[in-house]
Amino acid sequence: MAIPSMEGNRLFQAGDYAAALPPNTRAWSLCAGPPEAPVLHATGPPATLKLVSGGRAPGPWRAIEADGHDVKALFRRSQALQKLGRLDQAVYDLRRCVSLEPRNKAFQEALHDLGSSMQEKMKFMSCTDSKVEQMFQILLDPKETDTDKKQKAAQNLIVLAREEAGAEKIFQSDGVRLLLRMLDTGREDVMLAALRTLAGLCSGHRSRTMAILAELGAPRVSAMLGVEHKQVSLAACNLLQVMFDALKEGLQRDFRGKEEALVLDPSKELKLLIGHLLEMLNREGTSAHGRDNTLNLLIKVVPRKSLRDPNNSLTLWVIDQGLKKILEVGGTVCEAPDSLTVTENSRMSAAILLSRLYSDLKCDAERENFHRLCEDYVRSWFEGHGLAGKLRAIQTASCLLQGPSEAGNQVLELEGIMESVLALCASVREVDQLVAVEALIHAADKAKRASFITANGVTLLKNIYKCSGRDSIRIRALVGLCKLGSAGGTDFSMKQFAEGSTLKLAKQCRKWLCNEAIDAGTRRWAVEGLAYLTFDADVKEEFVEDKAAVQAMFQLAKSEDRSVLFAVASTLVNCTNSYDHKEPDPQMLELAKYAKQHVPERHPKDEPGCVRRRVRKLLAAGVVSALTCMVKSENPVLTNSCRELISRVFLAVVEEAADRGSVVAQGGGKALIPLSLEGTEVGQAKAAQALAKITITSNPDMAFPGERIYEVVRPLVSLLHLHRTGLENFEGLMALTNLAGISERLRQKILKEKAVPMIEGYMFEEHELLRLAATECMCNMAMSTEVQELFLAEGSDRLKLLVLYSGEDDEKLRRAASGTLAMLTSVLPQICGKVTQVTAHWLEILQALLLSPNVELQHRGTVIVLNMMAADREIAAKLMESEMLEILSVLAKEERNKPRVAQAAKECLAQAVAYGLIKPNVNGE
Repeated sequence: MAIPSMEGNRLFQAGDYAAALPPNTRAWSLCAGPPEAPVLHATGPPATLKLVSGGRAPGPWRAIEADGHDVKALFRRSQALQKLGRLDQAVYDLRRCVSLEPRNKAFQEALHDLGSSMQEKMKFMSCTDSKVEQMFQILLDPKETDTDKKQKAAQNLIVLAREEAGAEKIFQSDGVRLLLRMLDTGREDVMLAALRTLAGLCSGHRSRTMAILAELGAPRVSAMLGVEHKQVSLAACNLLQVMFDALKEGLQRDFRGKEEALVLDPSKELKLLIGHLLEMLNREGTSAHGRDNTLNLLIKVVPRKSLRDPNNSLTLWVIDQGLKKILEVGGTVCEAPDSLTVTENSRMSAAILLSRLYSDLKCDAERENFHRLCEDYVRSWFEGHGLAGKLRAIQTASCLLQGPSEAGNQVLELEGIMESVLALCASVREVDQLVAVEALIHAADKAKRASFITANGVTLLKNIYKCSGRDSIRIRALVGLCKLGSAGGTDFSMKQFAEGSTLKLAKQCRKWLCNEAIDAGTRRWAVEGLAYLTFDADVKEEFVEDKAAVQAMFQLAKSEDRSVLFAVASTLVNCTNSYDHKEPDPQMLELAKYAKQHVPERHPKDEPGCVRRRVRKLLAAGVVSALTCMVKSENPVLTNSCRELISRVFLAVVEEAADRGSVVAQGGGKALIPLSLEGTEVGQAKAAQALAKITITSNPDMAFPGERIYEVVRPLVSLLHLHRTGLENFEGLMALTNLAGISERLRQKILKEKAVPMIEGYMFEEHELLRLAATECMCNMAMSTEVQELFLAEGSDRLKLLVLYSGEDDEKLRRAASGTLAMLTSVLPQICGKVTQVTAHWLEILQALLLSPNVELQHRGTVIVLNMMAADREIAAKLMESEMLEILSVLAKEERNKPRVAQAAKECLAQAVAYGLIKPNVNGE
């Protein structure tokens, strides 16, 4: 009957609280009634208490129901109630405990402490009440003219709302109504304070969010996004983001006084909010940045976070209800009458949203519906709306080509679309040419599908480039030529244009890029051109030599036009050759030549020496500053693909150890952490490898100050996975070795990330460098008690491996293994006996360590022998019966040359004397 309960207690003591509940539950079910029931039921609460994290309290406990005088169960329930913040009920249970056992000091102390806590809470709440009221009075008083006083009140209110106790107090003190009054004032500073306070109230609290949303109203909070004031619009966007997070996920903090609080299904509120956001997209009066914020918010909240989640119903609902509204933003022609107000980022944001929605579809039927809706929308504008409608249709096709290109290519195939694009390229109106040429550019980007562009695009774009009198048109035509001219990629033998043509195009791009008289939106196209032309090594060399052009590109990367980020990152990847490049198999090359197949050729200027020179020039021009600024962008334009490109460049610039210090000094280490934690798998790996290189050669405490050093552990551990390359494994191990030697807290973090089994695995590797790095890492990790205990486990070869490695030929491996062995034998005496059992050659290995010409190995060996002799007399006897006595006697006389070794040897001999195994000589030595 008691076995399940004992199992539950054992699991509880081991820290496995979730697993501790089922055995106890089995014990409860097996127990029919008294007298066992109260005893068994009382074992449940500890595990339950450990699982309580401020959320749902456990149901009525059977132990108290079965026996109301069970003080153990009462005491544990009072602890759980304290965790839940229900101090009045906790006091009641504790008082019952004291009345049942008046002499129990633990109950008396707990009651006293709880009483003090309640007094402090009441004092705090009464003080907070007056402060909240005072802050609202200052902010809502139209006669208050002291600006500093108002700013301080606003900041205090925001800070208070970020803490759960303060947020709840504001909420319970009719704070929502007062915050609505602050929004009604129309004063930007007061509105900002109100929105930020509301965000604090909603953060992680589903039921409070639903109550605030009901009071505030979805139309009103959505409308705040569209205001002209940028900061207010951004604050409203943040509030909505917090609301979405709380509604979709929520935290276990929304229970106020009831054991089983009712939380309504938030799906209705989610769709209501998203519906109002979709209406904002094409509503007149919505500001341009408000429209951008709306698109960015939809990108974050609509698609599934993970494709493992089978439910994409929200995406399907948005496509049905709002796809045309999104296309309307993406297809806006700014110069057209009655067009929507947009920024230079709006169309790219719309394209990204469309791409995310399309990627979130699960089957062909859903994708076909998406295509049909897009085609219907484009056709509706193309037919019956004259020239303005055709421009809108073509602009929409461009947007789709930038996003879900499959849908864009299908739209291009609609009857009359391509013919209209060609016709508009010859128009005398600048807006017509701009729209048509951009459509050609994006179609050229998908040249494999748009064969017509490949066949006729070069001639058409050349004519536009030569004949147009407008720079805005010529630069776009130039980009189209760049895209078509870069079809050979990095293959030196496959060039689309005549010798020198790409250099001329690149020179013109650099000229436009440096011309500050041209608007930033047009100069962005020059970077787009360079992103394609820099596949050519000659173009790369000329570009990095032009410091003014490089710095002009970096300035654009830091500007508000975030749509340039991908082009900048692509250009830098090309210049640093940080794309993946595999050396072809020599035998396959010979076969290809024999079969007269094309063989890719590397340009002489793409050799490693040339690449390193280019990297140094980019570093001198400020590439790290530009990259860190690009990473800070929260715009959806910073896609996962863009993150991957930035990670590749970072890895290239930290390749040389001498450059890593300057990269860290300019914020490169800080920027790499988020890159290593989110994005594509390749991008995360590249960023993690860059972090590893920095950690290996720099002082980690200086490279990653404060808490940041603990954020580095997870990316480094990810480099140990088996699907990573050997170099990534090696650098990850080296970096973790450095971190493990700094502090116990870092070792605990490495343990928590489950790195130790992987480190052990690499200790068995055939590759000598991987084996060495893993052993060195384990040496530092062995300073942690949890790791030390692993070497005591029965049936494990961990200890045997260390002993055998201590006798290897590789001196570095011997040093790492013997150092670990010296540490383990000093802190765990029981390991000393196991050393003699794991291998028959243990004595030879120890003697070889003491006879080594390397002083470090000798010292490690004598320490191991000393520890083993101190641990057990029988082991000491075995050692003294061998040649070890003679070796130790010789080493004990090396005081001048090897003082540490001599001292350890003397202590070994003294221990043997103490055991009576040997006698001191006449001189007492």
